[in-house]
Amino acid sequence: MRRALAPALLALVAAAGGALAQSDLFDPEAIAARERAQLVAAKQQSAEALARSAALEAEARTAGNEADRLKKRSAALAARIQSAEADISAGEARVALVGRRLAAQRARLAEQQQPLLELTASLQQLSRQPPVSVLAQPGSLTEMVHARAVLDAVMPVIEQRTAGVRRELAGLRTTRRQQQVALAALSASKTQLATRRDALTRLENEGRLRSRDLMSSARLEADRALGLGEKARDIVDLMDTLETDAAVRAELAELAGPVPRPRDPANGTVAAAPPPAADQPLTRGAYRLPVVGRMIAGLGEVDDSGVRSRGLTIAARPGGQVVAPAPGRVSFAGDYRGYGKIVIIDHGGGWTSLLTGMIGLSASVGDSVEAGAPIGRAGSDDAHITVELRRAGRPVDIASMLG
Repeated sequence: MRRALAPALLALVAAAGGALAQSDLFDPEAIAARERAQLVAAKQQSAEALARSAALEAEARTAGNEADRLKKRSAALAARIQSAEADISAGEARVALVGRRLAAQRARLAEQQQPLLELTASLQQLSRQPPVSVLAQPGSLTEMVHARAVLDAVMPVIEQRTAGVRRELAGLRTTRRQQQVALAALSASKTQLATRRDALTRLENEGRLRSRDLMSSARLEADRALGLGEKARDIVDLMDTLETDAAVRAELAELAGPVPRPRDPANGTVAAAPPPAADQPLTRGAYRLPVVGRMIAGLGEVDDSGVRSRGLTIAARPGGQVVAPAPGRVSFAGDYRGYGKIVIIDHGGGWTSLLTGMIGLSASVGDSVEAGAPIGRAGSDDAHITVELRRAGRPVDIASMLG
């Protein structure tokens, strides 16, 4: 079963490792293993996001027009934001691991120090007895010889024990330096994230200014989509309505247009009309997870309230960047009953994606989005982003489509 999962999903499953069993809640080894899995998964997510960003930046440099270049740059910047978010998750896991190691070293050091402190106190007590008093007490000479023999026997043990303590102290200093490095890297990742978010905001504002001529028609389409949302009984009904709407639009697009005027009215020849553009089907490997984080529910799983999941639910970072999982056209974007802000993307060919749980949107109805284009942000606390993929009204296992 696990061999069938895509690498990106395997990383999420490993990080989810997920929820600790009740018996492992206070098991240091189980907690450390989970933190190590989160560290590995976060580093993998960061590397994948950086690779996507580099590919998108290369595409932006070769884009044929300014609009395409702007879209590619936005998607590349969103990928870099996700890379920074993954770096922060990795940094937090690393800090937690180093902190746990530091606490364990301190506990071992305290355990080794206690007998040495007691022995040192006894030796100090012996040292306070004046040498002359030995001659004045019967039997003291014999006791002093015995004490000397005991000290001769104890000194190698003391040296051995103090050597262990010295090693623990050296290890403690090394771990503290590692902790400082991990904290510095975490702080740098947070600064980088804030900078990249500001850059994406500026880029999105630039895109809005460039497309303001299309605002009126886009507003009409958005109002129509919101009207459909108000009429729909539930979110499944809304998706069915939008899928039907998309099918009708595709059929209309395939209709032949008006017959062009003949170039030569004498012989009645006409110029051939270009064929309508066909939808690109969504293929295996063309899908990606929309947000960096830890998977907490998969397709078909039943939650505590008895509801069966129709997609994947990912615990995202506060304010995490959410991107389009595949190219398509936004058919709904806005608030929807208990789901937060949602986005529905029509990928063509009967494929549709639903993303729920966002607190802010950067995509509007009618937008054509590339894979990885920024479409919204996760909430500030306990953010759960759910993504569902459907084809012809039926849920599809996202794991089989991930690249």
